[in-house]
Amino acid sequence: MLIDEVKIHVRGGQGGHGCMSFRRERYIPKGGPDGGNGGTGGSVYLEVDPSLDTLGELAGKHHWAGENGRGGGSKNCHGRCGQSTVVPVPPGTLVYDLNTGIRLKDLTEPGERACVALGGAAGMGNKSFATATDRAPRTFTKGEKGQERRLRLELKLLADVGIVGLPNAGKSTLLARLSAARPKIADYPFTTLHPSLGIVELSGYRRIVMADIPGLIEGAHRGSGLGDAFLKHIERTRIILHLVDIAPPASAPAPVEAYRMIRRELERYSPALADKPELLVVNKIDLTVDAKPLAELREATSADILAISAVAGTGLPEMIERVWTAVTEAPKPEPAPDGPVEPL
Repeated sequence: MLIDEVKIHVRGGQGGHGCMSFRRERYIPKGGPDGGNGGTGGSVYLEVDPSLDTLGELAGKHHWAGENGRGGGSKNCHGRCGQSTVVPVPPGTLVYDLNTGIRLKDLTEPGERACVALGGAAGMGNKSFATATDRAPRTFTKGEKGQERRLRLELKLLADVGIVGLPNAGKSTLLARLSAARPKIADYPFTTLHPSLGIVELSGYRRIVMADIPGLIEGAHRGSGLGDAFLKHIERTRIILHLVDIAPPASAPAPVEAYRMIRRELERYSPALADKPELLVVNKIDLTVDAKPLAELREATSADILAISAVAGTGLPEMIERVWTAVTEAPKPEPAPDGPVEPL
């Protein structure tokens, strides 16, 4: 199950208190102050782990905290600093402050790290306050509390190609045919309930990451069917592969209407998403010998249409090479701009 949104509470560890102490040893009268400083509190970091593809690891644990720093001691002993806590997140995680709604960080690169709750500053012992005029200070400070935040983490999958289309257009079959992904495939609508990722290997050590998005229907932007909740996962893709069933059942829309329906939903969801480079592919050409639907689609769209059969494998080598060319020519999506909140 794809978990693409969680809410968590993060808190930096409290800094250790400073110590107020004086040196007391035999034959050393008025030994002076020797209270050490405390240790700083541990911070909380989010770190991109490329082995993760959902936020499921955080679904069962909503509170993350850094370790408190230890207090200082006598004989100028400084307290130990608290251990920082590292929270692994998948690539493509957006970090929002839950109280303000400000986007703090867009974590996309493997190993990228962001501090979301800074540990508290350490307290100072009385040794630090000793001066030439005040040789026996009784002043010390307590450690400060760590930063505390409520965050909303949202995942947008990182893929080169996003496959869209009506339910039962053959999106999952295509992904399973091209990659090692094994999405659920059946002969009824809405088989795919969650986005699936697959890596397509090409000759010459080339690879493409494809995302299969659950089928859209008319009115998805208003919540019909599965709605458009999963379209955010193709906002980062370089191109859209629009898959159309060329031999739909009698109760399903004709290819031209199916294409126009999906285009309307993309435009209503996001004009920027609708403007992405699109590759129009018709599927299931093995189920019909009638050339009229394909001709009507070409006339209605003025697009260079590729015809394939995901089940039989017809046209797949040519299609995937065209996909590779389109991906390499398309601009790489820029990470979302970070918000103004420190310390990210």
